[in-house]
Amino acid sequence: MTGIMRNLKVIISYNGANYHGFQTQNNAVTVQQVIESALSGLLGESAAVVGCSRTDAGVHAREFCFNVKTCSPIPCDGFVKALNGLLPRDIAVHSCEEVGTDFHARYCTRSKEYVYLICCGGVRDVFMKDLAYFYPRSLDLVRMNEAAGLFVGEHDFSAYCKAESLETVLTKPRGAVREVYELSVREYSLSDRYIEIIIRGSGFLHNMVRIIAGTLVYVSEGKLSLSNVKETLSGVGKRETAGVTLPASGLYLNRVIY
Repeated sequence: MTGIMRNLKVIISYNGANYHGFQTQNNAVTVQQVIESALSGLLGESAAVVGCSRTDAGVHAREFCFNVKTCSPIPCDGFVKALNGLLPRDIAVHSCEEVGTDFHARYCTRSKEYVYLICCGGVRDVFMKDLAYFYPRSLDLVRMNEAAGLFVGEHDFSAYCKAESLETVLTKPRGAVREVYELSVREYSLSDRYIEIIIRGSGFLHNMVRIIAGTLVYVSEGKLSLSNVKETLSGVGKRETAGVTLPASGLYLNRVIY
């Protein structure tokens, strides 16, 4: 197909329970693989999408952005309707707009916001088993928010990175230093049995949000004090000094800010 090259910015959401993350892998089904297969059929050409993030297996996205370059003349409204008709029910396209050729879904990102969803107390909700982490007791939101305030700002998050990934991270110019713009814990609006941990920052290390969530749970339980949390952010903290890595099922990429 010949024509003018267009760059399309697309916003999707997906339930990640059935996928081994977003990025294409040789031996597993991923969100990117499914989208590119559908796009190739729709556009009549090979399609390579650029995602805003690399979500892990089982992680969800409420607002995920990718861009794709194409010579297809299909209008944006037709693109949304047609692609939704080709995708499985656990992936949805919300919008499409034509942007400049220099737009890159990953490198143009200013910040990202994640949410970790926890179902607290009572009997586990079997209908949410892949969508939230079940914690059998109540959580102390006051103590968790006191600890959450310690994460805001620029810190060395070595203790909050998957151990197998840290060696590579430390070879980069910034190392494990990241900036958290805001972090809070609140009741989820749809049910008082649920709480959500909301974090927005410049970027995140492998498993960083899930380890922060686990650390806040440890603070609620009294397994970690505020002083302990400060030590984990001192730049000499080891992975074992922070909390447990909570399951992927409760994690959502909530939105990406450009």
